[in-house]
Amino acid sequence: MTEEILLRDFQPRPALVVPAHHVPRPRFPAIDAHSHLGKSFGVVEPAMPPAELIARMDAVNVSAVVDLDGGWGEEILHQRLDSFKAAAPERFACFGGVAWERWAEHPQDFGEWAADRLEAQVRRGAQGLKVWKNLGLKVRDAQGRLVPVDDPRLDPLWARAGELGVPVLIHIADPVAFFWPLDGRNERYEELRAFPDWHFYGPEYPPFEALVEGMANVVRRHPRTTFIGAHVGCYPENLGWVGALLDEAPNFHVDIAARVAELGRQPYSARRFFLKYADRILFGTDLIP
Repeated sequence: MTEEILLRDFQPRPALVVPAHHVPRPRFPAIDAHSHLGKSFGVVEPAMPPAELIARMDAVNVSAVVDLDGGWGEEILHQRLDSFKAAAPERFACFGGVAWERWAEHPQDFGEWAADRLEAQVRRGAQGLKVWKNLGLKVRDAQGRLVPVDDPRLDPLWARAGELGVPVLIHIADPVAFFWPLDGRNERYEELRAFPDWHFYGPEYPPFEALVEGMANVVRRHPRTTFIGAHVGCYPENLGWVGALLDEAPNFHVDIAARVAELGRQPYSARRFFLKYADRILFGTDLIP
């Protein structure tokens, strides 16, 4: 009998014996609708040059990639457009973003200003808008107040996206357990101990439900704008909730980026979800091919 070990040292070997079926290359070409081409999160420098990435895409039968790094700033967007998009226009789409830090410069009309910036990004070559979870959790207005996801001051931005015909890929909130107390009942305890910045529990943060309902309110208010709810609509733990919004809002779609594990632990519900909403679900990895 060995002595007690720490949770981080628990690395069991599976004993299950089942037939293996390794698929080195998918039969059908895929479009990765949720990717990041930067060397690290939110940086200008790409992970690899376009030619190398295209060769990798060919090897794994990925026909096209949507890069979302432009959501972190126009400098990144321009780099991706001038490198990847210029090298292979049909194989890369680049999304722009919102400069939330400039709200104080436009306290009375930030939504209109952001809409104008989006239009400029689209003229430059952007094909969509990426909105990250800092909206709802971190973004503050000129008075220092937390900006809710469904703040009406942002309606001009969402409406402009619809007018321009570009989708809004929106990542609001994170796994539900990230908003729970960090104790023995939290199913993400080990993960949150390793990455404490991912923990959003406390009076300074809105509850998870307020964030996803805020997203749903935006989707409902702007039926002419296409929204893509990242990570299975930001709520893979509750496919019933996501499905209800898909039923209610024809302009809402989801991707499955970085949430395969959440889907895998509910195989029967996930299968029904995929069969019912097959034309509303986008493949994505949250990585590079």
